[in-house]
Amino acid sequence: MKQLERVKIDEFKAHFRGDVLLPGDADYDDVRKIWNGMFDRRPAIIARCVGTSDVLNAVNFARVNNLLVAVKGGGHNSAGNAVCDDGIMIDLSLMRRVNVHPKKKTLRVDGGALLGDMDYETQLHGLAVSGGGIVSHTGVGGLTLGGGFGWISRKHGLAIDNLISAEVVTADGKLVTASADENPDLFWGIRGGGGNFGIVTSFEFNCVAIGPEVYSGLIVKKFEDAKAYMQFHREYVRSLPDDMTAWMVVRHAPPLPFLPKGVHGKMVVVVPFVWLGDEARGAQLVQPIREATTSHGEAIGMNPWVGWQSGFDGLVEHGARNYWKSHHVKELSDDCIDRIVEFAETMPSDEIEVFIPHMEGAPSRVPDNTTAFAHRKTPFVLNIHTRWRNASDDERCLAWARDFHRATEPFAQGVYVNFLSDEGEDRVKEAYTQEVWDRLVQVKKKYDPNNLFRMNQNIKPV
Repeated sequence: MKQLERVKIDEFKAHFRGDVLLPGDADYDDVRKIWNGMFDRRPAIIARCVGTSDVLNAVNFARVNNLLVAVKGGGHNSAGNAVCDDGIMIDLSLMRRVNVHPKKKTLRVDGGALLGDMDYETQLHGLAVSGGGIVSHTGVGGLTLGGGFGWISRKHGLAIDNLISAEVVTADGKLVTASADENPDLFWGIRGGGGNFGIVTSFEFNCVAIGPEVYSGLIVKKFEDAKAYMQFHREYVRSLPDDMTAWMVVRHAPPLPFLPKGVHGKMVVVVPFVWLGDEARGAQLVQPIREATTSHGEAIGMNPWVGWQSGFDGLVEHGARNYWKSHHVKELSDDCIDRIVEFAETMPSDEIEVFIPHMEGAPSRVPDNTTAFAHRKTPFVLNIHTRWRNASDDERCLAWARDFHRATEPFAQGVYVNFLSDEGEDRVKEAYTQEVWDRLVQVKKKYDPNNLFRMNQNIKPV
């Protein structure tokens, strides 16, 4: 490294409370890793922040030295934007405090916290944050900035619908509050516009009463009946009250203990559900799902909320190669179902999931332009979560996902920004309506006119 660069870095370190890592340092290779094993990037410098002042210093250092900036919270996004080559990784993963105010039913959470951190602390008081995802090692920050949905969002709204305020470090090195009363344009933009406008160092959420147990479970259907079950599912779930969420996952059966060993590794349709009411009533609502087609097995009962929230972590642990293609789906028509079943039959890896959550409910009743999350009315999402282990399989796995996505485009209406891989600006625009996009561009021009924060699903300030 050049002497001038070393002097600059030494000066930066002198005013930085956390750790500053360079290539060759002991922890450098571990810290630069992210969830998606496809990305093996090497930042010139990693700034491991322990507080807001560190984030401010890192942003100022990056801007003055014209460095490419990647921001790592949970590092869980499929697109790999949490790490860059040659620039600076601003790592928030040491900033994981969660402070719950049980009387007000609110919490303040650091920008580097994981969903599991939030779940454990809120459940001490019988609370949860709606829209808090389905995998506990996901970062709160990235999930929230893109919208955030989960098992209880049909009843209680998206994460952004429960966001009260945020502390944001902007590109010019200022710390500002974004809320309905302070910088409301920025508050609007961070609720769906991703990490385009600054680095959020803390979020304040409203909480809802949940648990400690919820009636929930998995029903594993035979793949041979996939079309018949999907035809039933598409109608039935739309008749359910908001307290009930039932999704579909098409995949090879993992070695679940309640499944016969002969089913392990076979194609199945998994129907996970959560009911937020009385167990007896929940059982009544689940019964038609159980009876619709033949099941291989099921596990249903009262489950701890924290356990349910982390119950799927093992299927998506860090390190595998991941590529996502996704749509909001206008309807699960017979033709759409045919395409799903057709491509499911040719999955190139046994870790791939076709994830089809049912949306609607409370988020769909929020006026369209209240936040930057634009596609609130579509009933389903189709997420093609392509996952495999070896680089030698990249070509066939990527081709399968892209072909599948292309074949289901006729049934699409937009896309959820958090489910995008690196697909270019035109595709990012499809996460928004034109009106919302134009407004996001104006917010970007105001808060990041030089596009310092561009390692994201980028909204250019032009």
